[in-house]
Amino acid sequence: MTSVVQRLSTNSSLKAVGGFALAAIVLFGLAPAVLTDFRLSLLAKFLCFAIVAVGIGLAWGRGGMLTLGQGVFFGLGAYIMAMHMQMADAAKAHEDVPEFMSIAGISELPSYWQPFASAPVAIIGILVLPAAIAAVLGFGVFKRRVKGAYFAILSQALAAALAILLTGQQTIGGFTGLSDFKTFFGFRLDDPVNRRMLFFIAAGALLIVVAVARQLMHSRYGELLVAVRDQEERVRFLGYDPANIKIVAYVVAAFFAGIAGALFTPIVGIISPADIGVVPSIAFLIGVAIGGRTTLLGPALGAIGVAWAQTSFSEEFPSGWIYLQGALFIVVVGFLPAGLAGFGPIAKQLAERLRSARSAPAVPAGTAIVASVMSTGAPAEPETPADEAKVTA
Repeated sequence: MTSVVQRLSTNSSLKAVGGFALAAIVLFGLAPAVLTDFRLSLLAKFLCFAIVAVGIGLAWGRGGMLTLGQGVFFGLGAYIMAMHMQMADAAKAHEDVPEFMSIAGISELPSYWQPFASAPVAIIGILVLPAAIAAVLGFGVFKRRVKGAYFAILSQALAAALAILLTGQQTIGGFTGLSDFKTFFGFRLDDPVNRRMLFFIAAGALLIVVAVARQLMHSRYGELLVAVRDQEERVRFLGYDPANIKIVAYVVAAFFAGIAGALFTPIVGIISPADIGVVPSIAFLIGVAIGGRTTLLGPALGAIGVAWAQTSFSEEFPSGWIYLQGALFIVVVGFLPAGLAGFGPIAKQLAERLRSARSAPAVPAGTAIVASVMSTGAPAEPETPADEAKVTA
């Protein structure tokens, strides 16, 4: 038994398998058994945030790219899914356009809606469109060596521009967004069993995303990504193009965000510009920073923890959460740069220092004086009358 535990503690692959098994037990067994349907639906929503956070952890924590605009890719996936669900509900009701268009006086379906009436096309769009846009943006930004605060401001501006654009489009819901979905690929959303199915889909997607991120982090590419973050010019000198390495991480993060957005829409039941603008993008980032951006599980756990704390704290103090969130962010940035995940190694180092200090043998005063004479050529000043008596003797 002892040898098995030692192997688990030394073999990273076995530790990863054990961690995934524990996460699967918690998500697929413990959470549905303990939580009510309402709390389980909330947790499914938080799992969507965790999927986005894993991508941010890869791009920001490992690649050093402060992505303040993940709401763009989150919104693309969410709106594509919402458009498909709206058209599926309209087709089931034998209507030519969704209900909100009929109320707004729109009698003809816009051309950019029509491809997403097909479920396979909608799924392909969710998987491909955010990644493709991220690849184009990344190529234009990173090939020009835009980085640091300039990249952060640019990504944030993209999120703000998309939110403003969607707010002015009445054919896509305007500032109220899209809501009142009846079905999800043929399954009724008012059925509690189907609601639980959405939770299991989100939980499975999170585990797959974490597995992909771990594989990337422990691969040769992951080493290059960290090298680009720390010493970009040296990586370029070795013959690698740092821009290509950054583009891959940026595309993967956008891919994860698009999947999260697509799951968010049926779980929450609404998507609007308020869910994809600057404020949600910064909220994603805060969860990653608090959890620990350089670790594998820190971003996901931080995103879930911050979202859960926001919901719980807001129930008691509706206007006080924003202050607590700001205080948490300041404490983490000022005192725990590695996030809460870095608290473990710090505590371990402190414990080792205390243990070594307690186990160190006491040095007699006479020995200390002789060592001082040998090292400096002059006797050390006695600290106490007892030491002075020993020197005289």
